[in-house]
Amino acid sequence: MGPRIKAIAAANPTWGESQIGWQAVKDLSVEAAVLLEDIFAEHNGRNGRLSVQTDPRFHRDAKALADQAVEFDGLAENIVVKIPATKTGLEAIEDATYRGVSINVTVSFSVPQAVRAAEAIERGLDRRAAEGHDISKMGPVVTIMVGRLDDWLKSVVARDGIFIDPSALEWAGVACAKKAYQIFTERGFRSRVLAAAFRNVLQWSELVGGDVVVSPPFKWQQIINSSDYQVVEKIDEPVRQEYLDQLNRIEDFRRAYDVDGIAVEDFETFGPTVKTLRQFLAADADLDSLVRDIIVPAI
Repeated sequence: MGPRIKAIAAANPTWGESQIGWQAVKDLSVEAAVLLEDIFAEHNGRNGRLSVQTDPRFHRDAKALADQAVEFDGLAENIVVKIPATKTGLEAIEDATYRGVSINVTVSFSVPQAVRAAEAIERGLDRRAAEGHDISKMGPVVTIMVGRLDDWLKSVVARDGIFIDPSALEWAGVACAKKAYQIFTERGFRSRVLAAAFRNVLQWSELVGGDVVVSPPFKWQQIINSSDYQVVEKIDEPVRQEYLDQLNRIEDFRRAYDVDGIAVEDFETFGPTVKTLRQFLAADADLDSLVRDIIVPAI
């Protein structure tokens, strides 16, 4: 990474840390997208896409998010661009979809966020198609960060001193993903549910059989591949009622599980959204620090 940063800085002597760092991100994305081209062609754009994250500092600016999404979409044919499931993000998601960008909705933890995001994508696709543009090769997905919802609820239980069967806390994200998938299927949404932020193998095994995308980190994929688990279709199996009964004692689970449990205006203040946005912003600051240490090394 160091030589790449130095080369970008040398070629652009007036650029600041952020410009240099984000150019490195774009260059790496172009190179990585090449590795997925064969799958992309085989699946006619439905699979084989590389996700690229928009700048988290734009989270309050829908136009900036959509414009950057269009820029990233132009890096390679098989890019899918991440935009957060906030009120501002939904505006950007619809706009960018209308402009031909395949979206990966991110910073999303709940059924309300997933459904409202899918509706925004539908509006964008409909507007685009109405103007005669091809949408057949677009591949939007709507993420539910299942493990991050579990993490948040565990912290809420500890904070509020709620006595609960701890095993139920491993099922919250799975329950929301299954419910979102059911709604997406019933309503005919053209985007697919994507499960991310793995914390246990349930977040893979319980989604088998559906037209969903699972995005396990490499270490989890190794565990799955090396196991003797016999794959069983479980996407349509409901989460056990006793787990739901336990989880329903937590207000934030009820909000996350009910399709109308969180108003769009409240998406950005939902606990896991705040926590994740702050982590993304910190990661952007870390990128600036990395570039700084390379181009202005400490003495």
